[in-house]
Amino acid sequence: MATARTGTFYLTETVTLNNGTAAGQRVQGSVDLGAYVSVADGLAIAIESVDFVYQVAGTLGGNVGGMLAASGTISTQLTDLNPGTALVQADNQSLIASGALNIDKSNVIASHSSDMFPDNFGPAALSEAFMVVNDTLYLVAGPDTSDIGTSNVLVTARIRARIVKLAQKDWVAIAIQSTASDN
Repeated sequence: MATARTGTFYLTETVTLNNGTAAGQRVQGSVDLGAYVSVADGLAIAIESVDFVYQVAGTLGGNVGGMLAASGTISTQLTDLNPGTALVQADNQSLIASGALNIDKSNVIASHSSDMFPDNFGPAALSEAFMVVNDTLYLVAGPDTSDIGTSNVLVTARIRARIVKLAQKDWVAIAIQSTASDN
């Protein structure tokens, strides 16, 4: 199906959740893939894994005590179709990866959870990678059940990927699947 054209490289995108951001509000960032994806050449991006990193702005530390005003969760998703500032349902074909940072404010502890599908798509087998033919990825994050606390919170997606060449029928099939999930 796919032939690697490059070795593995990383793409990153960070969104800032400003202090006081209300529970339920979302912030969106984007990763431009226009230089990597080509219809004419049959080039796509094979995403091998996605990691989400949560940091307190200023110190860049992971002290969860100031991230939220009370106990709650920061939810994050990476998609290849534009959801605006909304989270998408897990059966949406454009959902590449998602996660949540659950914070117990009174005990100053946090746990990270990923959805039941893997955000790590395999060691290096291209057949297990998430293929993207769209020219933009979208990172959406925001607090649930509690507002952002006194510090801005940075949410970063670290995307391990490579450029691949697809046969025309495979490229078209992925493009159809991607656009079909937008309906």
